[in-house]
Amino acid sequence: NIFTQQPSYFGDLDETLPTVLQVFNNILHKCGLQCEGASAEPQKLEEKVSVTAGNMPLQELKDIVLYLCDTCTTLWAFLDVFPLACQTFQKHEFCSRLASFYELAIPELESAIKKRHYEDNSVFADLWRRISHSRKKMIEAFHILINQVCLQPILE
Repeated sequence: NIFTQQPSYFGDLDETLPTVLQVFNNILHKCGLQCEGASAEPQKLEEKVSVTAGNMPLQELKDIVLYLCDTCTTLWAFLDVFPLACQTFQKHEFCSRLASFYELAIPELESAIKKRHYEDNSVFADLWRRISHSRKKMIEAFHILINQVCLQPILE
């Protein structure tokens, strides 16, 4: 693979991971949620959280769910084809950050999708399918990380 041919790409991956983590932080922020330890920036005093996943415009909810689905699928696909990257992910405490994100965002987004009234039921079906797919890919990515970082070293 390309990482074998160009070992300096591990450095690039290491520099890129904070951006990947920022994607999850941005989703939390857009949903009016805050992940502990997720941001070094203090929240502004005048910044009142009034938008939540439950009351945001439908198009914004769709955008967030699509963005999350895309991110989770890409993340899982990358780890699936290149599990050696897991060590770099672990250096950024990715497992705990992903678990925190999952715990905060998924129930909130699922609830927002279920409670919303839709003019077109196919929109609900599509959002539900995508949030379910996102959830599944997050869990699968987490399993790859745990397997590579924790279980494989014990077995070797």
